[in-house]
Amino acid sequence: MTTEQKTVLVTGASSGIGEAIAARLAEAGHHVVVGARRLDRLHALAERTDGDLHPMRLDVTDPADVTAFVAAAHQRTGRVDVLVNNAGVMPLSRLDSLLVDEWNRMIDVNIRGLLHGIGSALPYFTAQGTGHFVTIASVGAHEVVPTGAVYSGTKYAAWAITEGLRQECDPSVRVTTISPGVVTSELADSITEPGAAQAMRAYRAHAITPDAIAAAVAYAIDQPADVDVNEIILRPTRQR
Repeated sequence: MTTEQKTVLVTGASSGIGEAIAARLAEAGHHVVVGARRLDRLHALAERTDGDLHPMRLDVTDPADVTAFVAAAHQRTGRVDVLVNNAGVMPLSRLDSLLVDEWNRMIDVNIRGLLHGIGSALPYFTAQGTGHFVTIASVGAHEVVPTGAVYSGTKYAAWAITEGLRQECDPSVRVTTISPGVVTSELADSITEPGAAQAMRAYRAHAITPDAIAAAVAYAIDQPADVDVNEIILRPTRQR
C-alpha cells in the first residue's frame, strides 16, 4: 500500500461514519475538506482532530452548494483526489404509513446528493487524469427488510449508480462502494414511525463502530494507483 498525501472531500461529516472517516484520513496526513449542514459540529471536529481538516457548510440536495464545495476544495490545494459520498438519511417506515415526505427526503439525500457529488467532482478527475469516488452505501443495497423498502431502494440505487460510474470512467479514475451493516450512528434517530423505531432498537443490538468503516475507506484509497477496490461489505459478526 502507499500513503500518498491527498485532498479528500467527505460529505455528511458532522457525525457517525462521515466524522470517523474525516478524522482518520486527516490524522493519516491527508488534506480533508468536510461538509455538512451542521457547521458547528464540523468546527468542533476540526478542533479535536490532529491534522488538516477544513469545515464547510454543505447541503448535498442543492447542486450549486455541492459544486461550490468541490470548487473550494480545489482552490484550497490545487487538486481534488478523493470524494467520499457519505451523506445519507434513514427514516425507516412501512409503505402503508404513507410518510411520503420522508420517502422524498431519502431520495433527495441518498440518490440526488450522490449524483450531485459525482457531477461536481468528475470534471476535476477527468482534467487531472486521476481521482477516486467512494460511495458509502449499505447492506440495504443487498437486502430488503420490512420498513426498509424505500431506504433499500435508495441504497440499491447508490450501488447501481456507483457501479455504472466505475464501468463508464476512464481507468485512471477509481470507484469504490462500501456497504456497512449495523453501525453505531445517529441514522436511526430520524425514524418517526413507532413500529420501525422499536424494530430498529432490536436490530441494532449489536453494532460496530464508525471507525471500522473509516478503516475500510482508508484501505481503499491507500492502494496503489493500479489497484481499484470495487466493493467492500462489512458488518458485525453477529449480523446475518
